Amino acid sequence: MTTRTLAEWLSYQEGVHTVGIDLGLDRVSAVWRAMGSPRPAPVVITVGGTNGKGSTVALLEAMLREAGYRVGCYTSPHLIHYNERIRLDGEDASDEALVASFERIEAARGAIAQTYFEFGTLAAIDLMARASLDVAILEVGLGGRLDAVNIIDADIAVVTTIDLDHQDWLGNDRDSIGREKAGIARAGRTAIIGETNPPDGLIDALQGIGASVQRAGQDFSTHIQGEGWRWTHRDGSAFDLPRPALDAPVQFANAAAAIATLHALADRLTVPAQALARALRIVRVSGRLQRIGERPLTLVDVGHNPQAARALAEWIDAERPQGRVLAVYGALSDKDTGGVIAALGDRVAHWYLAALDRDTPRGLSDTAIVASLAATLPGASSDAFPSVTAAWSAARSAAGEDDVVLVFGSFFVASAALSAAM
Repeated sequence: MTTRTLAEWLSYQEGVHTVGIDLGLDRVSAVWRAMGSPRPAPVVITVGGTNGKGSTVALLEAMLREAGYRVGCYTSPHLIHYNERIRLDGEDASDEALVASFERIEAARGAIAQTYFEFGTLAAIDLMARASLDVAILEVGLGGRLDAVNIIDADIAVVTTIDLDHQDWLGNDRDSIGREKAGIARAGRTAIIGETNPPDGLIDALQGIGASVQRAGQDFSTHIQGEGWRWTHRDGSAFDLPRPALDAPVQFANAAAAIATLHALADRLTVPAQALARALRIVRVSGRLQRIGERPLTLVDVGHNPQAARALAEWIDAERPQGRVLAVYGALSDKDTGGVIAALGDRVAHWYLAALDRDTPRGLSDTAIVASLAATLPGASSDAFPSVTAAWSAARSAAGEDDVVLVFGSFFVASAALSAAM
């Protein structure tokens, strides 16, 4: 009996439901029930938010695995290989496992159309349910309330940050977006908020659901001191910890939210301080200020909205590099490119602008991104290129040993750079 390869399955899925993003739980719930309503693990943590989701998932995974638990993770999108989206006890799902799961989904769905993301979400749940895990960590793809991940009732929900992104689907202000992302919480269960200034819409929606809310800066806090930092909780609990191996000041907030999540689950999971410390020292996440070159220091980051760009600016201000910052930047058409550019401002000495319209229909052309830079930073030094690899090559050629080359703006940008660096 012949079957599709993983690549053939992924190509097939793109045509099953021609609307690429079609939020709603009816279709995916029906197929999930037809598969027997599997639960991915005895304990489920769902992580939503605008930025910081991937880092928080990785921190939670490492902390739990260092404590001896079997952990599954579902994240998206991937950077190089689709298999990255599903990790089972520290290993990416194999082609064979994914193909077998897609076959089970296809048999169960009948005439019910599924999006590419819905296929992947069902595969993650299916494979996790078969892997004898202790904990499943599910990252929301877009929004929360209507995201396919939300078919699973999480034992605890984490909302990392709220900022303007995906406005076409989630709303045009932080309150509206916060209300959508609050939908992953459940009545009577804890919801962790990872930022200190969440919008009222998020708080109101969580309270309306009946979740037990714990907020950064109120219920738990971060205190950076010397070469380490202290995490404290209003109940008197405290941990003295090493700085995260993940670069950027924002990672303290992500780590604090991860610890608050485990603290809230202490009646079901035991994660000692030593496991937290070991995890903080080892966690690295692809595409989050990922170092792919030294002298010049070359960093790849998936940051694609103003909040993420402000985090990059904070990193530059904290590091104060000796040389120039050269930015290789590409973006999608639905992103606030002006807000991203303004957040970095004159920290960037020269912009190497990369077209993404050959990579995806949503990608900005070189002409469009040049116009955005000119409107935001008139007179900024820049050049435009037809691809990320061409822009990055030019930046490398121009960079001195003390310069920093920052390649960022989209998962498409990060994927191209990481693929070229392999």
